[in-house]
Amino acid sequence: MRGYLFLICLLALGSIAGDKARAQQDDASHISVRVVLVELDVAVTDSKGNYIRGLKPEDFVITEDKIPEKMATFEEGNQGPRVVTEHGVAPALPNGAAMAGTPLSDFTRLNQQNGGSNVFILFDTSNYMYRGFVFAQDSIADFIRSLEGVDKLALYSYSRDLSRITPLTHDRSQVLRNVRQTVAGDNAALYNALLLTVRDAAPLSGRKAIVVFSNGPDNASLVPPEDIAELAQSTGTIIYMISTREAQSEPISSAVFERIAKATGGKAYFAKDWRDEKQAFASIRDDLAHLYALSYYPQINPNRGWRKITVKLAGKEMQKYHIRTREGYRVLRQTGVGALGTTTPSGSE
Repeated sequence: MRGYLFLICLLALGSIAGDKARAQQDDASHISVRVVLVELDVAVTDSKGNYIRGLKPEDFVITEDKIPEKMATFEEGNQGPRVVTEHGVAPALPNGAAMAGTPLSDFTRLNQQNGGSNVFILFDTSNYMYRGFVFAQDSIADFIRSLEGVDKLALYSYSRDLSRITPLTHDRSQVLRNVRQTVAGDNAALYNALLLTVRDAAPLSGRKAIVVFSNGPDNASLVPPEDIAELAQSTGTIIYMISTREAQSEPISSAVFERIAKATGGKAYFAKDWRDEKQAFASIRDDLAHLYALSYYPQINPNRGWRKITVKLAGKEMQKYHIRTREGYRVLRQTGVGALGTTTPSGSE
């Protein structure tokens, strides 16, 4: 039933985005998500929130629907992915090399990624943003300048419709210039815009994150936030939410922001002033730089619906640490215009 609801929401969203937005989305309307290699971004912290470094593949225990999984690749921070074998961790593979019995394209793709990340910034330019707009632009610009280990950046804005101001690019100067060109106005359709942004990120390989800066609650969307969280989980997209006082004043919005972020392995921040905004962006920057990237090929699993992923640390001395990652993914089989394509976990066919 949820699959049909999700399809209806996607189709409804396409009808409200406007002719210009529909033309921009044309290439993204047929997304094919094939879950052969499941990629996880994992944060490990102590009780004070400090990041734990230096962990090895053998320190992690991964299960999917309680089925033990064998790690395929491992990466700490932005060091680049390495293949995990029964003999340990191998050096990063040269292009064109692969382990026997594993798909060449997956390892070649991971190696070409070289530890980079794709980060989408989704900026609230609705009428909630009339106050403090310049300070918000400053915080976003500082965040862009400070990012390290990020391959590409995109700048999107939203009010009633989504505006792809700067598609994914290596050129940070272009993104910075375009931050200053944003203007505020109209109602806020955050969930519509966020769903479209997740759809843009879905086909990308490697780490992908969306950083949302919102100054108020959603008052114009047709899409339920639960479907956004589910799609982000199923495509391995991390969502970070930065909310200012207008959204925080509405408890329902605050709770939704926290649920979306947590479900995807991200975090939600609530800023009282521009200083808090800058600190929130700095925390996201640090989080992206300290994530462990783990991947695995799913074992045979008859479950064609939601699959729960659990990541734990091995050994009693490790149980004092905290793990944050996405909670699972759904095996999506909807097809057609505006819907997701086939998702086929390895071994399930």
